[in-house]
Amino acid sequence: MAAAAAGARINCFFLNPINPLNSKTTTRLTTHLHFRLSRKTPPTFCTRASATTPDETSAAANDPFVLTTPLYYVNAPPHMGSAYTTIAADAIARFQRLLGKRVIFITGTDEHGEKIAAAAAANDSTPAQHCDLISQSYVTLWKDLDIGYDKFIRTTDPKHEAIVKEFYSRVRDNGDIYRADYQGLYCINCEEYKDEKELLENNCCPTHLKPCVARKEDNFFFALSKYQKPLEETLAKNPNFVQPSYRLNEVQSWIKSGLRDFSISRALVDWGIPVPNDSKQTIYVWFDALLGYISALSEDMEQPSLERAVSSGWPASLHLIGKDILRFHAVYWPAMLMSAGLGLPKMVFGHGFLTKDGMKMGKSLGNTIEPNDLVQKFGSDAVRYFFVREVEFGGDGDYSEDRFINIVNAHLANSIGNLLNRTLGLLKKNCQSTLVIDSSIAAEGTTFKDTVEKLVEKARVDYENLSLSSACEAVLEISNAGNSYMDGRAPWSLFKQGGAASEAAAKVVILHVINDLVIILEAMRVIAIALSPVTPSLSWRIYRQLGYSKDQFYAATWSDTRWGGLKGGQVMAQPQPIFARIESQTEEENRVEAPKKVKKNKLPQSQQVVEA
Repeated sequence: MAAAAAGARINCFFLNPINPLNSKTTTRLTTHLHFRLSRKTPPTFCTRASATTPDETSAAANDPFVLTTPLYYVNAPPHMGSAYTTIAADAIARFQRLLGKRVIFITGTDEHGEKIAAAAAANDSTPAQHCDLISQSYVTLWKDLDIGYDKFIRTTDPKHEAIVKEFYSRVRDNGDIYRADYQGLYCINCEEYKDEKELLENNCCPTHLKPCVARKEDNFFFALSKYQKPLEETLAKNPNFVQPSYRLNEVQSWIKSGLRDFSISRALVDWGIPVPNDSKQTIYVWFDALLGYISALSEDMEQPSLERAVSSGWPASLHLIGKDILRFHAVYWPAMLMSAGLGLPKMVFGHGFLTKDGMKMGKSLGNTIEPNDLVQKFGSDAVRYFFVREVEFGGDGDYSEDRFINIVNAHLANSIGNLLNRTLGLLKKNCQSTLVIDSSIAAEGTTFKDTVEKLVEKARVDYENLSLSSACEAVLEISNAGNSYMDGRAPWSLFKQGGAASEAAAKVVILHVINDLVIILEAMRVIAIALSPVTPSLSWRIYRQLGYSKDQFYAATWSDTRWGGLKGGQVMAQPQPIFARIESQTEEENRVEAPKKVKKNKLPQSQQVVEA
């Protein structure tokens, strides 16, 4: 009877307030209630217009943030290394968009070369058919992983070929291309000649562990040695050009050891772009593929030209690559651009490799990670979060399924998902899922708001510094602080105390309880925005639970992480799990073996959440 009476008093007090207590907070609450509950449309949060000044908007429009992944080689379907680079790039692009920047996120496929022709022949298809098939597999995977790229360039696109030829001609006219015979040891997988001093026993490539073959060709060469001093000066003046800093040390060591001119054409490879002044040769893969970062900027409907493409956003703000292709991006590419009279990218960031269970991956070992299998089994949010959170960006990272499941369950299902679910449950049970006070008022006099604001600022700085793992950690700390706050305040027990007290005392108790729920839900709103670069689908589900539309979610900017977005009168959606707890193989086996021992009804796996 006491509990029932409490429920009646609570609903009466908050949905039709009368006889307010003699306190400024309660007076402010009841006044707010009369206004907010009379509104016919749900309140909205900050819009883009209020997030930036006219000057900031103009600057963002005129100075785009151009971000690139490598153009992935289509000799085989995408692997987890390609997916990791692209997930990280997408997180960076989404964060920059939250800052109000005009982002151009470029990815694509590199489709010329000897390996492509060989892979096509092995599958009884033409090179063009092979490229179409593999390139589409990248497009499909990027969609499944929620990759929001702006440009997808294929090096077989006609506009790309036109820009490559124009670039080649410009470098040639500058006197930096000449013809010569070349004889040396050639790695087919790297598609480059190797110095004997860098090879392993039996002339094996240190990357692919396969013997290099002796070749002699009549090729065109690029005068890389001419740019040794300009490259040294560039790195000295701009040490941030290559990141992390230990990658810069590698590049400086390569340059210091002496740069040699390199071959930029192939006489024995038909599948490629013909050299402008010699149709019997094709342009070497790097002098072709690297230009994709510029040709991607050319609009499809316009006549392709190098100048027009460059004016659309070059130079790039960030090249994001694996460390195995650092030499090409940090040495060859800048020299090529200098020769053509074009600006250099602002930064080249080389990240590390992935291992599995502490071992290097390889098809021969049977321990590769298939990104399609991962995303189908665990979902895009889990895959994106694990690799961004658990791999220190720049270094090598390791994957194991047990660790994957433990991390994702602990962070997304338990800490974030459970906090939202139990808070919304209490609000539904006691307040008809309606906020009765602004979050800015509810947080007055609490230190929790200060904690959240400090962690949000830390996340912002970490994102800007490409410390993606640390940014995730800062956002997770908000949910950890929220869980500690909830456990310390124990609002479920305070609701019961309110029911046992007099009406006046109950109002005071319940007011504090409702404040606590609003505070936690405001923290969840902040988490949704701050984590959206990494887990966009999960963040949208959180926003939807908080009563917002998809348009409102996509209109959010980083400025909306400021405390105070939730307003009194906002109606929350019905509580639903936002992230299903993943069962390990052992848990699944135990559940199958002993189904009769489970007396309580269990939700299907897709709906399981950790309850409070």
